[in-house]
Amino acid sequence: MLQGSLYGAASDNPRLRMLLAMLPVAGAALAPQPALAANFTPPSGCSLQMTVQNRGCTVSQYYRCDADPEGYQRSAIFGQDGLFHLSTIDAETRWIESQDPVTGLTDRLVDEAEDHASFGELVESGRDDFDFWTRSDDGTLLNHQGFDVLTGETVQIDGQPLERTRFQLTTRSESGEILIEREGGQFVSRDFGRFFGGVETSSDWTGARRETNDSPVTFAFPNEAGFGDTTPQFDCDQLMTQILQERAAS
Repeated sequence: MLQGSLYGAASDNPRLRMLLAMLPVAGAALAPQPALAANFTPPSGCSLQMTVQNRGCTVSQYYRCDADPEGYQRSAIFGQDGLFHLSTIDAETRWIESQDPVTGLTDRLVDEAEDHASFGELVESGRDDFDFWTRSDDGTLLNHQGFDVLTGETVQIDGQPLERTRFQLTTRSESGEILIEREGGQFVSRDFGRFFGGVETSSDWTGARRETNDSPVTFAFPNEAGFGDTTPQFDCDQLMTQILQERAAS
């Protein structure tokens, strides 16, 4: 998990907070508070498609909006303290934009790219390489390079057929400095046309390193129990124990 000291360093720097939001986001529960049961309501003109409870004490809401181009999907991720990450992808799973609701900072995809991510390329050939840029509201440019590879293994999670992937991702500053490195495994769904989290290792510019498991556990659809639930259900006690241990050691 993300070291508390790193999040503390980022708390006064919106740019660092935005970068940390790009990592597997179980760190949103770094200061757990009692959560009240609530249901997610998408914006006007949008409809909630499914709710996915994940390992790492997060729950994801996936929805579509009528005003978006065809194939776009949106997501809202909740931790124990509520909403902490918003994102939009297109039909190729390109990262169109992501937002930190706490700071209000948004990163958007730069149109020009050496090699945009392609979900179609991944499922057709078994591998997709990418090299693209994002720009923040504050003008910060970030370069994202890496690959996704299908391992050939298909698993069933809560009745959903998912294919395992392995991936590598390096995020650099405009000057070429390495800010974040990630590698591990995720899951993809051809039916849903998107990725889901998995087990990975990440490191950042401070030298801090962490291992996370954000794998999906349950899927809920309209009229099913748990649909729209914003309270994470898995690993929250374990996360709280680790946070308390880290604070005691600091």
